[in-house]
Amino acid sequence: MPVQTLTNTIQFSPISNIEEYNFHPVLKRFYGMGVQGLVRENIQNSIDGKLVGSEKPVIVNIETGGISKKIIPGIKEIEEHIYSLEGRNSYTKETIEHMKKSVKEDQVRYISFEDLNTRALTGARNGQSNSSKDTFGIYAYIKGFHSEESNVALETARGGSHGIGKIASNAASDLHLMFFANCDEHGDQHLGGTIQLIEHIHEGNCYRASGYFSKVQNIGEGQTKYVPFVNNFDSIFKKDERGLKIVIPFFRKEFDNEVNIVKTVCDNFFVAILNGSLVVNVNDHKLSAETILSYMKNPKYYEQEKAKMKKEFTQLYVDTYLNADPKELTVTNGAQDFNFKLFFVYNEEIPKGRVAIFRTMGMKIEDFKVVNNASKPFNAVLIGGPSEDKYLKSLENESHTKISHENIDDPLLKRQARQFINNLSTKIANVIEEEMKKNNPTDGFMDTGDILYTTELSFKEELKKSLGTVVINKGKSMIKTSIDSPSKKTKKETQGKTGNKGKGSTDEKKGLTRKKNLTDEMENSKEVFSVSPNLVERIILNNKEIVQFNFKNLNELKNVTKCDIAFRIVDGKGDEYPFDLTKSYEKVSDRHTQVSYVLDAHVVKDVNISDGIINLEIQFNAQYNRSLKFIYYVEV
Repeated sequence: MPVQTLTNTIQFSPISNIEEYNFHPVLKRFYGMGVQGLVRENIQNSIDGKLVGSEKPVIVNIETGGISKKIIPGIKEIEEHIYSLEGRNSYTKETIEHMKKSVKEDQVRYISFEDLNTRALTGARNGQSNSSKDTFGIYAYIKGFHSEESNVALETARGGSHGIGKIASNAASDLHLMFFANCDEHGDQHLGGTIQLIEHIHEGNCYRASGYFSKVQNIGEGQTKYVPFVNNFDSIFKKDERGLKIVIPFFRKEFDNEVNIVKTVCDNFFVAILNGSLVVNVNDHKLSAETILSYMKNPKYYEQEKAKMKKEFTQLYVDTYLNADPKELTVTNGAQDFNFKLFFVYNEEIPKGRVAIFRTMGMKIEDFKVVNNASKPFNAVLIGGPSEDKYLKSLENESHTKISHENIDDPLLKRQARQFINNLSTKIANVIEEEMKKNNPTDGFMDTGDILYTTELSFKEELKKSLGTVVINKGKSMIKTSIDSPSKKTKKETQGKTGNKGKGSTDEKKGLTRKKNLTDEMENSKEVFSVSPNLVERIILNNKEIVQFNFKNLNELKNVTKCDIAFRIVDGKGDEYPFDLTKSYEKVSDRHTQVSYVLDAHVVKDVNISDGIINLEIQFNAQYNRSLKFIYYVEV
């Protein structure tokens, strides 16, 4: 089809002067989400538009490719307005320069999202309209508003609510440009589009930032309204069957990754796909209930070893959702109870515990971290019903990627939201604890009084030998604070411990080993070291234990006066597991000053190092397992 030659196709509203020199803030937020934000928003919109009463799944066809710039509707006027832009700060200047460079290209990339078995936008014939029933006008010409379903159940089930998600498509274009082709219930086919710039001067006139691909119709008394073009454009922009098609030209190179697009679909919509309510085709890849497991098991897309699944959890979620029997979970916000199904699995091989919170439409909201349990070996999927959907929807941020109380203004609703999220975390933590007890039963009780008495006596004698004593009045003694370093041990003692003819092991030579990654306990660390056992002395007494770290001869910790210490359990195979200090320890303090330290789940915070020595006194509770063996990590 020959390219149409059109003029006056991009409509910018005139203004008296320029007041705003910044791009719409939502553009930057969606750009920061990458292709995830784009794919989530457009598939969510398609699911929301499903034909009422239809048993057919919503089908979304995602296509990427290259097109000639000259077939893009209104491109000449778009170029002229872009060349008119002037930035007044570093961010806008950089963005505008990128736009001007991009618009010069003759061949450009694009991505399109076409849905089937959907209602499409209604009221296109009416163009710009104040009616909430004309969804074409709302989608095409209004920001920060979404039409509401007259059917309450349908509105509750919908994923969208903020009315700004459509800007995700603009954010995915180097020119902030997108088009949408609509085929409605009457078979009418129209093409609309938007471009998001900044307020600017063009040919001597000032204009708003948003431009609309549309005709202008005079409706009398000096008033006009926007009316969409009948779709007679290139096949890339055609939509012949009922539904909506989004086309984004100048598709960003950093978003243009087929593997990431496929994974985003699986990560966020696997419940809808497995339930048979959604099928997504990404170029030649079909993601359906019959095929999605093949992508889960393909190392090109997903890690296959459970122990390495530390950032991506979809493989675990799918397995949990398909194979675990759901538990009933009731969570209150103080005013209302909400009932969920929790698909839960406890497995010691899982390195990090997350809960996928899903809406009943089949879209994931977030990978929820349970307070103080982020490194527990579990995996879970949480799904509610209509009332739960409605409440979760009220807690979601504008990108539908997190539940939070922070953006709620009403003090009562904010307090209820905070209480709900805290209670949700507590309820799931209780499930985790129950499962851990089932999988790690206690071995019973034994009388350890004599052993502990002997151990305490032995400990005192060892302290006297290694530290020396000072005799004071009435024959009593006190312990000196000068401590011999392990490096002063005799050659014979070293041989006995290492079996290495006095040369010492690698740990004894180095003392500390740098660690690049240490799961959640020290995610934001600058320097993390594993501590060699030869630097640690540990004695267990009746209701407490003493742990001493000797860093005197370590160059890495010279002039360091404070550090954080993480505790991790080591089993008989040498495998490490997180250890929650708050569940077993009443208090951790400096043995000499008796200053108590802050316990942050797995970490003792801001520990004092005095002359290279750390002395911890730990008071534990009745549930503490005295037979545990630890490895320690130091953060400085």
